[in-house]
Amino acid sequence: MNKKFTGLTDKQIEESRAKYGSNAIKESEPQTFWQQFMEGFEDPMIRVLCVIAVIMIIMFFFGQTDWYEPVGTIVAVLLVNFVSAKTGVANDDAYRKLKQSQKKDVAKVIRGGVLTVVEVDDIVVGDVIVLQAGDKILADGVLADGKLDVDNSVLNGEAEECKKTAADENFKMPENITGDTFVDKHSLFRGATVLDGEGYMEVQKVGQKTMMGKMAEDMEDKEPDSPLKVKLNKLAHQISVFGYAGGIVIALAYFIHYIVLAGGVSAYFTFGWVVILKNLMDAVSVAITIIVCAVPEGLPLVIALVLMQNTGKLYKVNVLVRKSIGIETAGSLNILFSDKTGTITKGQLEVVNFFDGAAKELDIKKSKEASEIKGNLDLCIGKNTGAMFDSSHNVVGGNMTDRALLQFLGEETYKILSDNPECNVTDEQEFNSANKFSQSYLGGMKRTFYKGAPEKILAKAKKYLDLDGNEKPLDINKVNSKIDELANRAMRVLAFGYSASEMVDDNINDDVVLVGFVGIRDDVRPEAKEAIKEVQNAGIQVVMITGDRKETAVAIAKEAGLYSEGTDLAFTSAELNAMSDEEIKGKLKNIKVISRALPTDKSRMVKLCQEENLVVGMTGDGVNDSPALKRADVGFAMGSGTEVAKEAGKLVILDDNFNSIKNAVWYGRTLYINILKFCKMQLVINVAAVLVSAICPFIGIEAPLKVTHLLWINLCMDSLASIMFAGEPALEKYMHDKPRRRDESIISKPMMTQILIMSGWLTILSLVWFKVPFFATFFKTEAQFYTGFFAMFVFAFMVNALNVRSDSLDVFEHIKENPTFIKVWFLIMIVQVVLVSVGGVIGEVFSCTRFGAQGWFIVIVMAFTMYPVDVIRKLIFNRK
Repeated sequence: MNKKFTGLTDKQIEESRAKYGSNAIKESEPQTFWQQFMEGFEDPMIRVLCVIAVIMIIMFFFGQTDWYEPVGTIVAVLLVNFVSAKTGVANDDAYRKLKQSQKKDVAKVIRGGVLTVVEVDDIVVGDVIVLQAGDKILADGVLADGKLDVDNSVLNGEAEECKKTAADENFKMPENITGDTFVDKHSLFRGATVLDGEGYMEVQKVGQKTMMGKMAEDMEDKEPDSPLKVKLNKLAHQISVFGYAGGIVIALAYFIHYIVLAGGVSAYFTFGWVVILKNLMDAVSVAITIIVCAVPEGLPLVIALVLMQNTGKLYKVNVLVRKSIGIETAGSLNILFSDKTGTITKGQLEVVNFFDGAAKELDIKKSKEASEIKGNLDLCIGKNTGAMFDSSHNVVGGNMTDRALLQFLGEETYKILSDNPECNVTDEQEFNSANKFSQSYLGGMKRTFYKGAPEKILAKAKKYLDLDGNEKPLDINKVNSKIDELANRAMRVLAFGYSASEMVDDNINDDVVLVGFVGIRDDVRPEAKEAIKEVQNAGIQVVMITGDRKETAVAIAKEAGLYSEGTDLAFTSAELNAMSDEEIKGKLKNIKVISRALPTDKSRMVKLCQEENLVVGMTGDGVNDSPALKRADVGFAMGSGTEVAKEAGKLVILDDNFNSIKNAVWYGRTLYINILKFCKMQLVINVAAVLVSAICPFIGIEAPLKVTHLLWINLCMDSLASIMFAGEPALEKYMHDKPRRRDESIISKPMMTQILIMSGWLTILSLVWFKVPFFATFFKTEAQFYTGFFAMFVFAFMVNALNVRSDSLDVFEHIKENPTFIKVWFLIMIVQVVLVSVGGVIGEVFSCTRFGAQGWFIVIVMAFTMYPVDVIRKLIFNRK
């Protein structure tokens, strides 16, 4: 500990905290259950249901409907909002528990002349913090003593080491922070990491006044509407127009029907106002029935349940859902901007290639024929490093290159060298930017070992060590060609050599013998390559966005399968800034790499893509990424990133892996497809119910479906059916579908065809049931006949539930992966049989009269025809 720093006393600490505040950065307040419950009423489908409920209540007071109809609709609304709010609160609780389970960052602070460890929130202005390699900087301040290499990438997106030196006593951080301030000589910022060196930092700003605090404070609150919300708004409008217009038309048609039956307008008005008013109320009642039939009451519930179920599934594949709607949005992505470091790559430097002085690549760790080369390479690495293994077997100290090399050497070899007296270093010179090499002299072996830039060692080397341990003449052109090849693959190449002479400061001996070279880089994750390919096959454009130089970025993108020569484009931040918005939009579909990227580039690209009606995903981990994460349709925050970034994102990728992003897309698509399955099932029954209710009175059939029947079909059955589809499995084929546009209608042309054909067939079945006398012969009374129709209608509904599960002819495809579907399907069928057969009060409420086996036979036969008709539809319309 530096004795010139004594730190603050207890009294000064309290005074500083009172004057400048705490070092805690204010987090967004979690939404309460009630707040999320009330937010549910902003859903377009919920609003439609609320209007329906109000109309039903009015009708109840006029004696035109029963009390349980509006109550049933209100219960449905409350149930949906309850499930949605419960899911939202559970997601937020899971995120906050994850945060609480992680230990708070701590700092080594000098207070009262003693070095002590304090939590991040307890740091105050005036504290002196001891900083060493690997430490996070936990407040804003200046370097008062020492030298540091700092990584500011969390704040400015630049992945370069920034050197810091001690400032004068009177140096104060500037009030207005710019990009240049991050890379000045003395300023240190919260969120940065110390890569190398040791120093003492004087804290000058804490909490909300730090740069990180200001970035968190300035984050935009407004988020774009999710693609699902846009589609639901459109569907709600379509259904409202269909239901309300249909209701009005039918009501008018009914009224005209009464006039025609009376023999004309004059004759009709002779009936008196009592009859006219009664006919008007009957017409309005039919119109209300049609509106109720048109609205898919179960849709909001199925969305809430599917979101809730997929939240748990995603957590198992390392995706923490912050906001449920982010799941579906991930499945709707058209374009994804992904960070390179830690997401596409492993996030740490490692040795990925070795070649000898003959430019021959070797697996030096496994090769038995190159033992002499390996032995000398071990000494070049192990005795020329500032890194070491700690008690937990982790590599610590040194710079990133030292740590990568030591990891390559291995702990066992490192210990063997450390324990061998012959390998003791008697003289050494550390790496510096002027020399570009380091050297160590081992007195016991009488050799000097070198590690450094290839051009430095090759300038002196005339020989290289071959596989047999012999010194051979060096072909420098051959070696340089290999070095260029690796450089083009974004590798940093280091050379190693030894000399039989004693070490000379700032000089490489003339008798140096080349041992070999290593290629180092932050390598592409093997699983990321496959995941990127799958995402691209899903029609999603992946753009790598990085702070690296353009050449490095393109090389990594090629290795990851993101970029190929020809039409693909790579731009630097400066090149983008020189282009207008319209120019970028014109080239957008071919952009695959953005290098030297700034936070403003990310936000701009998100805005331009959204203007092109694309659904945009953005990854990020730093405070600087937060505005873009918030602005994007779905922000993927990295699990290792800052809390501010996690607050801004809708999904948190716990393992920072692109493969987990792919899983989020996959489950998002599954969620949307499951919602479509439910829509197909429910809209078929709704359209059929509308048509039957509208047509039957004109052909002499009064109320084929009672209000209680419609209530059972639209609320109870739909609620149960929504549970069936919530558990449908994620299938690999979903990742081969094209992405959907933001404003694309939920009801596509193929889906509309399916709904019209199947609802049309069910309507025909219903009309045939009533108009062909043959069917009445299966029942003894008219009450049984009408009850049989109710049972047939519901059974047809359940057969169609199987139809919509798959586009193939096999309706039981993957059924074992969703056992809930089977259980709920049989439960609905059993409840329907009970409603028809139990009699008593339940029979009266649901207007059901039990009937015999003959009746059940014809009910099942008629309902089953929904399957062969759908098979014919699939054969005709699903041919590719």
